[in-house]
Amino acid sequence: MEYRHLGRTGLHVSDICLGTMQFRWTTDDDNANAVLDAFFDAGGNFIDTADVYSRWAPGLKGGEAETVIGAWLQRRGNRQDVVLATKVRGRMWAGPNGEGLSRAHILRAVDESLRRLQTDYIDLYQTHAPDLGTPIEETLRALDDLIHQGKVRYAGCSNYTGYQLMEATLTARHAGLHEFVSLQPHYSLVERETFEKHVLPVARQFGLGVIPYSPLGRGFLTGKYRRGAPPPDSLRLNSVQKLLTDRNFDLLDKVESLAVTRNNTPAQVALGWLLTQPEISAVIIGANTVAQLNDSLGATGLRLAADEVAALDALSSPVAA
Repeated sequence: MEYRHLGRTGLHVSDICLGTMQFRWTTDDDNANAVLDAFFDAGGNFIDTADVYSRWAPGLKGGEAETVIGAWLQRRGNRQDVVLATKVRGRMWAGPNGEGLSRAHILRAVDESLRRLQTDYIDLYQTHAPDLGTPIEETLRALDDLIHQGKVRYAGCSNYTGYQLMEATLTARHAGLHEFVSLQPHYSLVERETFEKHVLPVARQFGLGVIPYSPLGRGFLTGKYRRGAPPPDSLRLNSVQKLLTDRNFDLLDKVESLAVTRNNTPAQVALGWLLTQPEISAVIIGANTVAQLNDSLGATGLRLAADEVAALDALSSPVAA
């Protein structure tokens, strides 16, 4: 496993981060624990979750993924060796303060996450999405207090626009508060434009570690979807439908060609394209099984050659025709 700094911090994280949205949604506890064991035993130390995982699924109420991770940490006794990241923002209880980034919501939500995770601190506490109804300084001050209390070690954010990221950083500097050290964007070879044009320049300017989620384009870049063939049944089919274009299938052809030449899988090439970029601290991958995990782990430390990057960029760049 390769390790990188999380942005400008001194914290080292594995370049493959294990996402856990699937726990108790598309995978059961036995498979979840097997994936966690395999990830940790392979040297992975960076685990990402959120309090709302997976509230949207029938029969679930949120907090399930954190509960699975907390039980696993207790069983393995390895809390000090794990960089544990979770998120706050979504609705977790009834009432007007059951969601958002107000001080009231954050202070209650963090304690509930700590209880489910069976730990007394969170390494990286992230705002899951902006809350336009709460002043950014209120959110940052609540996070700053949690850092001073020792409940949180670093603060990060997810799904922020470039403007929101700049506003948050400058507000923190003006008020003398801890800044966000990382950003989770939706970013992959097939979804580049929004992040690269509007967010990456700000993240680069302020030295935030970038931790992309959905780096395989919702499974498209694995080769799961084929040109001219009926899409397989998938929980993500509606969100993938817009990606099933001739241009993206041309890109997939090149990804698969490079995979054969390099003796990698298409997923590894797609992850390697991200890991070749200097701003990337880690890529977040999900896995329902150990076999799926091992495919992604094959990308750790992968760097594509300049001509390989150029070939993929030519087919996927937002400015390309």
